[in-house]
Amino acid sequence: MEIDRRTRKRLATRQVISDVATRLFLKKGFDNVTVDEIAEAADVGRKTVFNHFARKEDMFFDLDGQGRRDLEDALKSRQGGASLVETLRLFAHRSALEGRPYIRFFPGSQQFVSAVVASEALTARARAIRDELTDVLSNALSEAAGQPAGDPAANLSAALFVTTWVVAAIEGHRVFGEREDAEEAVASFLAMIDLGTRGLKVAMDSTPYE
Repeated sequence: MEIDRRTRKRLATRQVISDVATRLFLKKGFDNVTVDEIAEAADVGRKTVFNHFARKEDMFFDLDGQGRRDLEDALKSRQGGASLVETLRLFAHRSALEGRPYIRFFPGSQQFVSAVVASEALTARARAIRDELTDVLSNALSEAAGQPAGDPAANLSAALFVTTWVVAAIEGHRVFGEREDAEEAVASFLAMIDLGTRGLKVAMDSTPYE
């Protein structure tokens, strides 16, 4: 779908703000950067910053929305023979092997992880994003399975998969930090994904999700 000029301009401004904010966060530390500094460096007004990002933390986790959309799209476009749990596993594999920005292993991603660990505000927001993503995934799963929203099996499936993803990502970043080998980091990430989804398939046996 073609994007109109006004939308392109808005997205470009958002990207500039995000890029400038990320550069400042990694250079000075998230907690040491103010919104006014970001606005000045991006050559926009403070109000413009908040028009694009509800909170400072959202500038750091600016890929969160893309990840959610990709996950929902994967469930909506799944192949007829694939279970929902298998679709989630394949989504993780595809995301890692394609190097999608929200699951990449490289020096910059190590800086990203270190910044989160160093900031209580970012750590809290990361937990909140995890909970929000679990809710989004639960709703997407129940809809794809033709079940009512809030289906307990969908809630459990979503929570287990998100937890699997988090643990797998931590392991991938640990491996990259030790060996600086992106292929090994991806392999470690996917091994944990496969391990977790094997358990998820057992848990969801005889439900619409497996």
